[in-house]
Amino acid sequence: QVDVRAMARLFGYVDVTDSGFVAAVLSIAFNPFFWNVVARWEHRTRALSRLFGSPHAACYCLGIVILILNCVRSHCFTEAMKSQPKLEGLDCNWAYYSGLAILAVGSLFVISSFLALGFIGTFLGDYFGILMEAKVTSFPFNVLDNPMYWGSTAVYLGWSLL
Repeated sequence: QVDVRAMARLFGYVDVTDSGFVAAVLSIAFNPFFWNVVARWEHRTRALSRLFGSPHAACYCLGIVILILNCVRSHCFTEAMKSQPKLEGLDCNWAYYSGLAILAVGSLFVISSFLALGFIGTFLGDYFGILMEAKVTSFPFNVLDNPMYWGSTAVYLGWSLL
């Protein structure tokens, strides 16, 4: 038997019928689906590399599309957070400063991952046949296996607390 009381209480604080919430959920789900499908398609067919004339140009174009989609996702997330009910218990200084600290740590992991991998390494260059000379083992990869994903999750959690 599963006790669903906690989930029922949680859904009492979330308006799942709000169009902003739906847009945020769809954009959060769509982005990784899109870039994984496109990257795997490129890996199998090299169609984007042929279309753009080189794997580097194709990777940069996909990276720009991913950045634009991430801006849309962040906007949808922010708008959804503004329209959702607030938890009274989180309207205090400790929640604000906790959110700020989590946001800062998440940003550190995202930015340091990007700096360690570079643009092409961050935006799926390996699917375009552009491989790094060696596996990245420096910070933050010596702390977490997937620092960009964990960092992004922390950013959104911190943003939510703020």
